[in-house]
Amino acid sequence: MTNIVFSISLKPIEQLFFVRDTAYGLFKVKMSLNSSTCLNQESHQKLKRNFECLKNSQQQTTSSLQDNPLQNLQLASWEVLEKAQKSGRSKCPRCGSSRMFYCYSCYVPVETVPSKEIPVVKLPLKIDIIKHPNETDGKSTAVHAKLLAPEDVTIYTYPCIPEYEEKRYEIALIFPGPNSISVKDIIIHLQKNVQKNVSCGNDDDPSAEPFLKKAKIETKEDRNLSEYKSNSRSEDTVLKKVIFIDSTWNQTNKIITDERLQGLLQIELKTRKTCFWRHQKGKPDTYLSTIEAIYYFLVDYHQEVLKESSKGQYDNLLFFFSFMYTLIKNAKNSAGKE
Repeated sequence: MTNIVFSISLKPIEQLFFVRDTAYGLFKVKMSLNSSTCLNQESHQKLKRNFECLKNSQQQTTSSLQDNPLQNLQLASWEVLEKAQKSGRSKCPRCGSSRMFYCYSCYVPVETVPSKEIPVVKLPLKIDIIKHPNETDGKSTAVHAKLLAPEDVTIYTYPCIPEYEEKRYEIALIFPGPNSISVKDIIIHLQKNVQKNVSCGNDDDPSAEPFLKKAKIETKEDRNLSEYKSNSRSEDTVLKKVIFIDSTWNQTNKIITDERLQGLLQIELKTRKTCFWRHQKGKPDTYLSTIEAIYYFLVDYHQEVLKESSKGQYDNLLFFFSFMYTLIKNAKNSAGKE
């Protein structure tokens, strides 16, 4: 019996062998063992290359975010700031001082930065910023908040600050400490205050029977408390004002121990990391600049307390901060290349 063997080349790495067996008049199709091995190797290499590409892409994205974590902000155009930078320092329209971008004493843009080209941010609550008298105005980011949210932000210079005692249940102080809570726990804390107020209201009424004796009857106070628990946006479960301290960390003790700030709900931002170019040595990177603290608090408050998704509505609070961060970062990179 004679076998006639012929082949057809399909690809450089594979070849089909057609063998005719003259005894049976049948065709048998075989693939070479070497070709099969090559195919397996090619598939393995292709998967490996795809994995490496995906891994590199993820690493580049992570690296990019680490290099500039502010790059995904929805900001107004920087064109007005870029023009002002090229033209140099300009006069403050109020005091006449020479400044770059804005006057940190009068809280207004300079003449080369028209107010109409500066974004305005509307906040869900009022913000008081207490500035240490020794804090250098030109280095503070507190002025950014006043420039960008002028209707909702007030800056005080210590010790000239308001009395907060009467409305302390509506106010919170943003500052780390042993008794501080996270933003997500604000509702629970305020609901406890509501419950205390309801209980105190019953105690003050001599005609009211003890709460336990009327457990099966839904009183007006019970209904109110139930509504507070079911509605996180009740007037009594949202804050009306938040206080920030604008100072170096070494200078904060004098302000934080002031009797006018005692008894206020204290909130700490524990998960955010600063991008501030003047970060103080020896302090953790979770210690934020004033404008960063304001921005991140509002983002978390919007999601955790107001129960609404953040859509970049507070991003422009970092309008000046992000621009300056980019300028300084680019300058450092250029200096490094040289």
